[in-house]
Amino acid sequence: MIDVRGLTKVIDTGTHRVDILKGIDFSVPKGQFVAIMGSSGSGKSTLLGLVAGLDSASSGEIWLDGEEITKLPEDKLAVLRGRKIGFVFQSYQLIPTLTAEENVLLPYELVGGNGDGPARAKQLLDEVGLSDRRDHYPVQLSGGEQQRVALARAFMVRPAILLADEPTGNLDSANGRHVLDLLLSLNAQQGTTLVLVTHDQQLASHAARIITLQDGRVIEDWMKREDVMK
Repeated sequence: MIDVRGLTKVIDTGTHRVDILKGIDFSVPKGQFVAIMGSSGSGKSTLLGLVAGLDSASSGEIWLDGEEITKLPEDKLAVLRGRKIGFVFQSYQLIPTLTAEENVLLPYELVGGNGDGPARAKQLLDEVGLSDRRDHYPVQLSGGEQQRVALARAFMVRPAILLADEPTGNLDSANGRHVLDLLLSLNAQQGTTLVLVTHDQQLASHAARIITLQDGRVIEDWMKREDVMK
């Protein structure tokens, strides 16, 4: 589902050069739950942004569901993101002038969906425990509720891949656990490939596989024994 080959990211300001990613290689099969860990500055979020097609690589290739994306023009990237990728960010990224239900519907409308959109949005809000909050605006929701809206939005178009950057970073332990349970449940129900960036070792322990970055390189790629034996 995800194949990363020789990926590098370099920022050159003219006065100095920063090598953020230094030749990253890994593959993620369909339906696998992978956690990406590493200290601040190791390149985790940069890697996730490149896989999402939100930034351009300096060299290397990224394949998503059999399609090489690193050379795609922005309009085709936007279509691919809308149809195949769901996002959950630490900062929620909800539109403040839209209700919870309208926020969930947004990616569906951006890809020209019609028909079952409103019914699916209501179903997803029910699954994340917010059926009674669908007409509320983000400012009227707690942090945990906003993150659950973001999670429902990410699954709106039934993405093949879900990318999550510190999805529980701004939440207390109870809400963080709730969001994790929802991620695991929705991942299991829909078979979505899940790649999650986190500093939280406990959160990462629920993944089938942990990839650890240090100074822009993969220093460890560990898989649970039961997954290796499958």
